Amino acid sequence: MLKITAQWDQDSIQLILEGRLAGPWVTELERVWKNVRPSDKGAYTVDLSGVTFIEEMGTELLRRMWQEGAALTTIGCCNRTIVEGITGSGPDTDS
Repeated sequence: MLKITAQWDQDSIQLILEGRLAGPWVTELERVWKNVRPSDKGAYTVDLSGVTFIEEMGTELLRRMWQEGAALTTIGCCNRTIVEGITGSGPDTDS
């Protein structure tokens, strides 16, 4: 199960995810992403703090979202490692 909450501010969108990013929930997140991302390339963030598991297909979707300009935020060592692998940032990098 994956809960997806979209929060809009004046010029930004935040997707807050809770649960497992796996199986059909990857497809559901992609559908939501396509429907809510700003067409003017405003700021958008994907909050992974409440995600308990990310499968490979979920990681690939997050990579595409990041490449299209989404900021990925999280807490916890497992999800942080995944985000660092996507963004190329980490404790030993300057990014």
